[in-house]
Amino acid sequence: MSETIPAGSSPVIRKNVYDCLFRPESIAVVGASNEALKPGGRVIKNIKENGYGGKLWAVNPKTPDILGLPTFKTLTDLPEAPDLAIVAIPAKFAVRTLEELGNLGTGAVLVLTAGFGEKDAAGKLAEQEMLRISEKTGMAVIGPNCSGFLTRSYKGKFAGIIPQLPGNAVDIISGSGATVDYVMEQAGLRGLSFGTVVNLGNSIQYGVEDLLKLYDENYGADSARVLLIYMEAVKKPDLLLTHARSLRKKGCSIVGIKSGTTPAGERAAASHTGAMASPDTAVEALFQKAGIIRVSGKAALIDTACALVAAKKPLRGRNICILTDAGGPGVMMSDELFRRQLSLATFKESTRDRLEKILPPEASMANPIDTLPSRTAELTKEILSVMEQEEAGDIDAIAVILGDSGMSDNMPIYEVIAQAMDTGKIPLFPVFSSLTTSAEKIAHFVASGHVFFQDEVALAAALANIATTFPAELPGGDLTGYDQASITAALDGKSGALDPDTVDAVLSAAGFKLAPQVTVFDKSALVGACDTVGFPLVMKVIGPLHKSDVGGVKLGITSTESAAETYEELMRIPDAEGALLQSMVTGTEMILGASREGAFGHLVMFGLGGIYTEVLKDVRFALAPLTAEESMAMVTGIRTLPILKGVRGEKGVDLALVADNLQRLARLVNDFPGITEIDINPLKGVSSALYAVDARMIVA
Repeated sequence: MSETIPAGSSPVIRKNVYDCLFRPESIAVVGASNEALKPGGRVIKNIKENGYGGKLWAVNPKTPDILGLPTFKTLTDLPEAPDLAIVAIPAKFAVRTLEELGNLGTGAVLVLTAGFGEKDAAGKLAEQEMLRISEKTGMAVIGPNCSGFLTRSYKGKFAGIIPQLPGNAVDIISGSGATVDYVMEQAGLRGLSFGTVVNLGNSIQYGVEDLLKLYDENYGADSARVLLIYMEAVKKPDLLLTHARSLRKKGCSIVGIKSGTTPAGERAAASHTGAMASPDTAVEALFQKAGIIRVSGKAALIDTACALVAAKKPLRGRNICILTDAGGPGVMMSDELFRRQLSLATFKESTRDRLEKILPPEASMANPIDTLPSRTAELTKEILSVMEQEEAGDIDAIAVILGDSGMSDNMPIYEVIAQAMDTGKIPLFPVFSSLTTSAEKIAHFVASGHVFFQDEVALAAALANIATTFPAELPGGDLTGYDQASITAALDGKSGALDPDTVDAVLSAAGFKLAPQVTVFDKSALVGACDTVGFPLVMKVIGPLHKSDVGGVKLGITSTESAAETYEELMRIPDAEGALLQSMVTGTEMILGASREGAFGHLVMFGLGGIYTEVLKDVRFALAPLTAEESMAMVTGIRTLPILKGVRGEKGVDLALVADNLQRLARLVNDFPGITEIDINPLKGVSSALYAVDARMIVA
């Protein structure tokens, strides 16, 4: 595909951005040099010496011959516009150079040069000019202040290593060049290599989300099954969500770091939901919905990538078998598996019988299997063979923890493990603890195309990551009793904090069950209202947003006389406009809420209601809209779930109905994005008799 873009006074033909960035047929290095310690010298040397098969040109006005390549003094001397230009010149010349490249018809530019927006205000102005040039000419600009790209076509990177390991290639898209280099350094020792490495620097035009879109649209059979991302800001959450989900469906697992805490917007804190959401809550919910495995640092990033590579396919089960030559590491891994809600596989009696025949009498026949330091390659092979005979699903993964006892040669054991990783039907994850005494043997294991782990507890965490992170299907279909037309009519012309009658009309149309209630704005209507609602009843002040904080909620009113006295008391509260009379509802209290988080959309919250909401802070968040599966996961994910189920003779609530109400709330705010904040606090009742007892809603 190509596109015609006006450049200067005449049109030029450019290839699509992906081809220019990832598989260019021609590359010009502007600022190329024979000095390998300069960025321009290092990058052109890396491209030349690592198999690039296209046209490679050097541009430098002062050096006539660079590495024996075609060398030109100026850009206009080039035989044709390059698909890709790599700019490694002083910052003061960069903007003018980009203008020339754009007018030539260059498809894309990697600006390695630093000293722009990351430096000062003048640098930010220069970046704006670069962006203007890009938009005018149609030339894609990566950077500035980036370290370059590694692709399967060329190695256009000036900093860090150039991975050469066989197999196990993962790809990475990063907003930080140093992070890329550090990850590759450490990952290489663990058996990982990289096929495509993207560093975006200051990201004036293309951010991580934009590159994820390009990656997804061009994902093919030769693309990596594991993609790592590092980002310091989420500027386009919709783009990230769409293409992360698309890649997951194509078989690509994504592991990501989002560092820093960038608020999605100022919170007025009028609702419990808005007040309790941290600046990072929306990011966490976005990654979860997209199916991105979120980790907090480089070590976890590498561990999780190794786990995905070793597993070969998604690890959907939770039953883990541990084979160890020392008791302590097996116990520590068992503890972490339990903390991460994974399980130790339980062996059948026939399996234990077979183990007893091959293991020494002192060994443990249970899980973890402790083979003792005298283990051999043959014994390891026999144990793995026994495990393979277990029925599908009984064992979902095997962890082999191995040190160097000096009592046997580890190399044959490593070879058995390597073979099992390649041919076994159960994913196998090796932990090699003796990094010094077995360094040479481990290096040989890695060079043969296999990954390993350095710590059994970190492996347990990585297994939990790959066993539990899957994007739910997007919501579809109708919710019975959800009347969108009536909601539209109720909200027509409304803004600000809505009055109780409007809130009730909206919730009723959305399918929530409301407790019997009447609003009163004059004392003369009180008797009739009491007869309608019935005793005992609750009276709540209308006007103040936080009723409880001003003493505006009165419970257990049993007579008209008491109601009259309470009404007069409520009317003395500042800003009081009237009172809401409501039938007393007993049972468990829950809170459902949603607040709009800028470009992320609405963040939906669930937890115990009433006074427990802010005291216990036992809440779960997710981004709207929600599927039935996501809603139920929120309900069952709180620590206080036993209270919802019913404890000490108390009746519980219908969890499926609670999840249904959550799904309705998420549908409501997704259909009506003008609702900036809403709390239903409490949703209250027993069994299937659940009522939206109190609610507040703010509309922009």
